[in-house]
Amino acid sequence: MEIPITGFVHCSDDSDGQHSHKLYITSWNGRPVHVHSFSGVTSFDVGHAHKYAGVTEPAPTGVPHVHVYHTQTTFNDGHIHLIRGTTGNAIPLPNGGHFHYFEGVTSINGAIPHAHSYQGKTGNED
Repeated sequence: MEIPITGFVHCSDDSDGQHSHKLYITSWNGRPVHVHSFSGVTSFDVGHAHKYAGVTEPAPTGVPHVHVYHTQTTFNDGHIHLIRGTTGNAIPLPNGGHFHYFEGVTSINGAIPHAHSYQGKTGNED
């Protein structure tokens, strides 16, 4: 099965000789796509917590869907943690749009190896 996708590629040539590309998908199977911002604070473990923020990967608008997300925490107590997962289903908002719940456990890191739990809800669709 083939799914038609439209979008564009942004090419970056940095002055330090690095070259990169970013793909921006604008529609999936004829439907526009959207993203959500998310942020929060991890659980307090081993004497500290971390903040995190990011933007989900795009998903189609107007159909049941979830979003993949990934980011890294702030640098606290000499280390960071990676956060990645998949949101829950869309929860409609009374005035239009929707949000998603998310939760999980960070990667393990630190002088005393540990992980943090996190949970929250995304912002409305962008």
